[in-house]
Amino acid sequence: MIHFFYVSFLKKSILVLLSCTLMGVLVLAAETRPNILLITSEDNGPELGCYGEPYVKTPNLDTLAETGVRFDRAFVTQAGCGQSRSSILTGLYPHQNGQIGLATWDFRMYQADTPNVVRSLKDAGYRTGIIGKLHINPASAFPFDYKEIPTANFDRKKLGRYANLADEFMKTSEDPFFLMVNYPDAHRPFIPQVENLPEKPLTGADVKPLAYIGIDHPELRQQTADHYNCMNRLDTLIGDLLKKLKSSGKSDNTLVIYLGDHGADLLRGKRTCFESGLRIPLIVSWPGITKAGQGRQELVSSIDLFPTILEASGSVTPNTLPGRSLLPLLKGEKPNWRPYLFAEWHLHGLFNFFPQRSVRSERYKLIHNLAPHLENPEFDFVTGRYFPDIKKSVIESNPAIAAGYRSMKHAPEFELYDLENDPYEFENLSRNKDHQVTLERLKKQLFAWQEKTNDPLRHTDVVQQWIDEITTAIGDGNPKKKSDWKWRYSDYFLE
Repeated sequence: MIHFFYVSFLKKSILVLLSCTLMGVLVLAAETRPNILLITSEDNGPELGCYGEPYVKTPNLDTLAETGVRFDRAFVTQAGCGQSRSSILTGLYPHQNGQIGLATWDFRMYQADTPNVVRSLKDAGYRTGIIGKLHINPASAFPFDYKEIPTANFDRKKLGRYANLADEFMKTSEDPFFLMVNYPDAHRPFIPQVENLPEKPLTGADVKPLAYIGIDHPELRQQTADHYNCMNRLDTLIGDLLKKLKSSGKSDNTLVIYLGDHGADLLRGKRTCFESGLRIPLIVSWPGITKAGQGRQELVSSIDLFPTILEASGSVTPNTLPGRSLLPLLKGEKPNWRPYLFAEWHLHGLFNFFPQRSVRSERYKLIHNLAPHLENPEFDFVTGRYFPDIKKSVIESNPAIAAGYRSMKHAPEFELYDLENDPYEFENLSRNKDHQVTLERLKKQLFAWQEKTNDPLRHTDVVQQWIDEITTAIGDGNPKKKSDWKWRYSDYFLE
């Protein structure tokens, strides 16, 4: 049975969105509603020039930040591809919408009629389009008018098509448009050069590993260089897209949003609740609206994008959404903002299961490992797949770094980090007597958020049911091969 909370939420959201959309259309009837261009990239944190990254050259995104707003503390809800994208488009945490794992592993939203950006803007008279992968199930929940390059395109074929297809869509749109363009960089495989992009690829000798990894190794340097090569190529492609927008004659009335979907697929990034997994670049530009050149320090989340888009399009954000519109921040205002930001982790594919919840304040970060008796498979997964020779470097690193990696694999129930003095989260303070007040304060905030958002994993019996289902699926090898197999977590998540 579908939980009353979810049914009530869904009904209220639909009614509010419909009424607000109609009101918004009437209010803006005499005005020109903005076009909306939403650009996403894969598997990258803020490794951009405008965020201070010394090895990456991103002149196009740097210019977008100069003419718009750069959010220095922006985060996603979950550091996994489809999970993150589901929050971007629905404004809900994955545990609220159901997309808790990869779409390619048949995880899906609880309901196909979950309110989202695409449905809302279509109801408001927008022409909607997507170029690149959606990666959310069911795809029918997002009724785009225009769909091109539906695959992930990780082999980076015909990258020039993204801008050319966008050009065609923008120029042929008589109504205001919403276009989502999803690029494959910087997802693995890290391809150093495609179609002569970048012109001069970096090598391992040119770079150092990202600081949050904590160790150095030749293979790590080379893969870091190739990650940066992907970022350099991405910037060129986004520059081509923005040139097409300008040549369409519609750039002055277009809200442009760029963000990464989560952190890099290196050690301690993607598939974690560390800052390096959750923190992303977020740049927003809207000519005539944004106060240009700002670097905002507020704690903002990808769940804030749906409310932002609703308000920009003339609709009113329903109070059922957990996020907030970013428009006051874009305009340079100083509203009272959230003091805490929340995130989560469930799993990616079948073999990356380790449920977590996290909360951070201005200074401190708390991670709650919901099944600490289990071994977190992430370290072995990443090193086994990408860095087979790196474990020795971890063991031989300084004691604090080595301890941090051991704790990652054999995690305690709680991890508390002082982000001011330990920005890369290696020293767990949860058992430090001087930090017990902070620990209890953040635990209280985290548990209250779980109640408010009806998090099913706030109940230990549900956590155990989830563990049992995963254990059974792993024991079956590849359950997707069974014609009658499907995930049943929605049956007990929503009871």
